[in-house]
Amino acid sequence: MDTNSSRQFVVAMEEDHGRALRRFLAARMRHASADVGDLVQEVFLRLLRIPDHESIRNPRAYLYTIASHVLHQYTLRQAAMAQVVAPLDIGADIAASADGDPAAVAQLEEQFEEIDRGLEQLSPRAYATLLMYRYEGATLEQIGQRLGVSRAMARKYLVKAMTYCQQRLQEMQ
Repeated sequence: MDTNSSRQFVVAMEEDHGRALRRFLAARMRHASADVGDLVQEVFLRLLRIPDHESIRNPRAYLYTIASHVLHQYTLRQAAMAQVVAPLDIGADIAASADGDPAAVAQLEEQFEEIDRGLEQLSPRAYATLLMYRYEGATLEQIGQRLGVSRAMARKYLVKAMTYCQQRLQEMQ
């Protein structure tokens, strides 16, 4: 294996197909667009490891096959990771930050009412999911059954609601 010719091959592939490859991966990773660059790099690293790149009949098709495999492995890793959705522990934050000051408690309650109204407008299902999860202690499976959606969709609703709440809380600070 000639490392110089392998590098030239990969550089040529990047020049010819790099932008299209980034678009291909970005279109499939809208939820994790920050990871697109890492996956592109992994695709080209795998191309570098090919011992006999001259035997590739259709380099573009081969590139997208590798990209599909990298994307599939990325998806499997993300699913396998412990992505436990922790419930919001806002009540403890209120108690800690208010320190018994009635004005601070009133201000925080007003802010949470604003978040509540915004969340209802953002997505009624996300709002309902958060309420069921946080106040009823329902599991994602139970929430999915009640809403008529899959567990994965219930999880997406919960993540959407929690992300919105966290963003609004950060904006208010």
